[in-house]
Amino acid sequence: MTLTMGLFLIGILGLSCLSTSIFKQQNQALAQQYIQTIKYRNLVIDLGNGIKTNAQLTYPVVGKGPFPGVLLIHGSGPGDKNETVVVFGHKNGPKPLTPFWQIAQYLSERGFAVLRYDKRGVGNFTINQNVWGNATINDFIHDAEKALNVLAQQPEVDPKRISLIGHSEGTIIVPRVVIDNSTKVKNIVLMSTVAQNLRDILYFQSVYLPLLYAEKVLDHNHNGSISMQEASKDPVFQSLTLTQLSPSTVKLLLTDKVVTITQLRQSIKNASDNSSKQNYLSIDKDLKPLLIKKIESLAAKNASCTVDGCPIWLRSVFSLIPTLSIIGNVSKSIGILMLNGENDSQAPVQQAFLLQQRLTDVKHPDHTLITYPNLGHLFYPSSQWLTGSGPIEPYVLADIYSWLEAHSGLSYSYVSTTPASTIGTNSSSLNTNTTSPSSPASKG
Repeated sequence: MTLTMGLFLIGILGLSCLSTSIFKQQNQALAQQYIQTIKYRNLVIDLGNGIKTNAQLTYPVVGKGPFPGVLLIHGSGPGDKNETVVVFGHKNGPKPLTPFWQIAQYLSERGFAVLRYDKRGVGNFTINQNVWGNATINDFIHDAEKALNVLAQQPEVDPKRISLIGHSEGTIIVPRVVIDNSTKVKNIVLMSTVAQNLRDILYFQSVYLPLLYAEKVLDHNHNGSISMQEASKDPVFQSLTLTQLSPSTVKLLLTDKVVTITQLRQSIKNASDNSSKQNYLSIDKDLKPLLIKKIESLAAKNASCTVDGCPIWLRSVFSLIPTLSIIGNVSKSIGILMLNGENDSQAPVQQAFLLQQRLTDVKHPDHTLITYPNLGHLFYPSSQWLTGSGPIEPYVLADIYSWLEAHSGLSYSYVSTTPASTIGTNSSSLNTNTTSPSSPASKG
């Protein structure tokens, strides 16, 4: 055998070994993706009056229970147990977001038993129009209480260590549930916090934000008017004035056909045609009255249901005492975590600041606020104008887990000793007032 041939064979043998090693590593990595880390059990919750809804409990594969329990409570709109908005067709469209499944999986892999449930009248990508269309905020509060009782009865759950996590509308529901069930709940987490009455939130979404965009972006001459030609082609302005949601959520529900909101656009065009400034729209005299009129029409008896809810629900929320006025009634034995994206265009971060101020004022001993630069209502990167759509950022999930871990008896190592600390990778700012034994005291 020549020296050249020998070196060639050695090289082939080396490459073969390397290839085998890489192949084994790839197979191992692929196999690890299929390792089961959580179990689940499907449940049915009786909501009363002949209405039932589907639910699912997830919990760790390994570990001696019972585990600390977590109940997830939805935001507005026809959300299923994963907080997927059911109104949109998913078969031919983009893959739907599943934020509650994200939270449940993350927490259950790390030691929690988590219950998710479909909102009444919602499930299997369908909507019971009669049930959903007649639902009120009080119905959703009672449904959450029913789900809480079901969670506490599960053998995998420690009923003395239950936390509630509410998102958006859920932050209206959670405080009311714990005020009436203070002995059943240990902690609450409020994500995308609502402090004031929904009328104030709608004014921010439907009037203030579109007017601010018109003023800051479209009024190039700073003369109080905008070009109708430019406004009609601006996707952000169109989205703000049509639905206050992301461009992918312009559809309505509870009708035999998909309906797009065109009345406002036509009204703007008419106002422009009749304006002394042809093809221009006065921000204050033309646009503002139209936007205010739109809010007033949402709760009318003959109004259509939107992706957020129906007129019956809207009127019921309008009649509620603001959460800001009742948050002081939450038991001082209950830990409170608030999370908000600083670019939240639906529940602006100032709402969380108001609750934080109120909790400080009433001397609640254990409350923490974490805000996230550049994140929106879904805790995904967003502009200040519109909600970006995507999965919850991993560092937000890590913050939820770390706080719950420390407040559920799993560890005592959460809050940094550095005031106004950063949690995650350059992702969040912490403002905390904590004196409970479950975490070190830190004030920011």
